[in-house]
Amino acid sequence: MDSQNAHILVCDDEIDLREMLQEYLGKRGYKVSGAAGGDELRDILSTNTVDVIIMDINMPKEDGLSILRSLRPEDTTPIIMLTAAGDVVDRIIGLEMGADDYLGKPVDLRELEARIKAILRRETISSSAKAEKVDWDCAPFGDFLLDKVAAKLRAADGSEVQLTAMEYSLLKVFAANRGRVLNRDQLLEQAHDRSWDPFDRSVDIRISRLRRKLETNPEKPEVIRTVRGIGYLYDPK
Repeated sequence: MDSQNAHILVCDDEIDLREMLQEYLGKRGYKVSGAAGGDELRDILSTNTVDVIIMDINMPKEDGLSILRSLRPEDTTPIIMLTAAGDVVDRIIGLEMGADDYLGKPVDLRELEARIKAILRRETISSSAKAEKVDWDCAPFGDFLLDKVAAKLRAADGSEVQLTAMEYSLLKVFAANRGRVLNRDQLLEQAHDRSWDPFDRSVDIRISRLRRKLETNPEKPEVIRTVRGIGYLYDPK
């Protein structure tokens, strides 16, 4: 997907920032909508296809984390959270709740655009997998199967388990590297996510979220195991 076709939704109660982002991204070929809060955001989502949401955490009526909680897991539109500079707690909570990325304020417009492009690339890869005609085998993850043809994670009863684009990319990487220990940098490289610092804990947070969906006991994982001091090992046995 390129910027000419991407619809970006900016949700921020600060009208000056909202209009600045709309103008900047609009000039770069994106279709951009603005929302002052959760109600307007939901109205736009109900009548439009949105490719990426940019959302401030600190809003007075309904904060960004509350909005994120109300959207996940039914709505998997990628979300970039805007956080106060250095507010690590909000960033971690946002990632655990299903945010795809975060950026500190004041916003660096060029970095924001780079993050948007990285998300759109991941979405394109995921969409391509859904259209793939090759009959790939399903990869087992405990009691679940990663259906790589349909780009879905299925439970034993056939129901779909909701995944974000990055979670799906990580599972594909593990499935392609069965029995091989992967460090953070290798996971990010193969998941086509170079917007993250390999020493950032975001990979650990996402794997923790995957374990809560996959493992019988997430505190004692048996499918995606930690190899202390090195990285992670996918062991479907």
